[in-house]
Amino acid sequence: MYMLGNTKMGSASSFSKFCLTLLLLVDVLGSSNAQLSTNFYSKSCPNLLSTVKSTVTSAINKEARMGASLLRLFFHDCFVNGCDGSVLLDDTSSFTGEKNANPNRNSARGFDVVDNIKSAVENVCPGVVSCADILAIAARDSVEILGGPKWAVKLGRRDARSASQSAANNGIPPPTSNLNRLTSRFNALGLSTRDLVALSASSVNCAGAHTIGQARCTSFRARIYNESNIDASFAQTRQRNCPRTTGSGDNNLAPLDIQTPTSFDNNYFKNLVSQRGLLHSDQQLFNGGSTDSIVRGYGNSPSSFNSDFVSAMIKMGDISPLTGSRGEIRKNCRRAN
Repeated sequence: MYMLGNTKMGSASSFSKFCLTLLLLVDVLGSSNAQLSTNFYSKSCPNLLSTVKSTVTSAINKEARMGASLLRLFFHDCFVNGCDGSVLLDDTSSFTGEKNANPNRNSARGFDVVDNIKSAVENVCPGVVSCADILAIAARDSVEILGGPKWAVKLGRRDARSASQSAANNGIPPPTSNLNRLTSRFNALGLSTRDLVALSASSVNCAGAHTIGQARCTSFRARIYNESNIDASFAQTRQRNCPRTTGSGDNNLAPLDIQTPTSFDNNYFKNLVSQRGLLHSDQQLFNGGSTDSIVRGYGNSPSSFNSDFVSAMIKMGDISPLTGSRGEIRKNCRRAN
């Protein structure tokens, strides 16, 4: 009887330890796999959204192109190891970051604006909001300020402590990409072909977003001189500011959307139908392939484009975020704590 009592007590003790271990495991898993939420900072930083938007509005009022640049930073962040603010990190003695990777060198910009946003946010709620989330909000605000749709941004990302130049070189599709390469890269990140087309209007290869940005001559020189699926008068216009010779005018800029270069709208798709895509990768979306019908649809329906763009932006913002106890909340977006 005594031994039986001891057995029961031992079993109860073991069961209690098991339950405690299980609870601790659930807690750990929950902290590392926490979900993003649109109200993540509602209590810890209630003035966050208005603070970010005020600074973004000021920057875009000074230079409309900055909206495209901020949007592009968010794309380039998410496409390299997830939306973790790594694109903002300066090089250190322990790693070579993303700022001088091929897709970013001499073209990625807006870092000073992000610094200003971070400083303003730190003034109202120090040590609370990640640089990764600031990028996500700034991208949304840029789209809205320039005439595009608005959506609720999911938040709760934390910041990476390091960055990788090689990951940026391999992760971001270059402007020379064909449709298969673009589709493959987007699909690998959980983004559909429809997401690819919607996001390409404001996407990854140039000095800004494609419906509201500009590209460097080096990005489109081969297209305007060598390709046949291009409107002749459009090519001639672009050639005036982009000489054929490499090294001459390499950094000269041209608008990706010739009609409304500082407005977020669906003219980008109308340009593609007219063979006026500035980049090779742009025109690939309308070149007798599987995405032609999507491009036509967006060109005919701004509401369809806006809806799909919002959906795709939210999906992209979900790519491999650091949450819970992973990563950190940087004090300075340019360096780890």
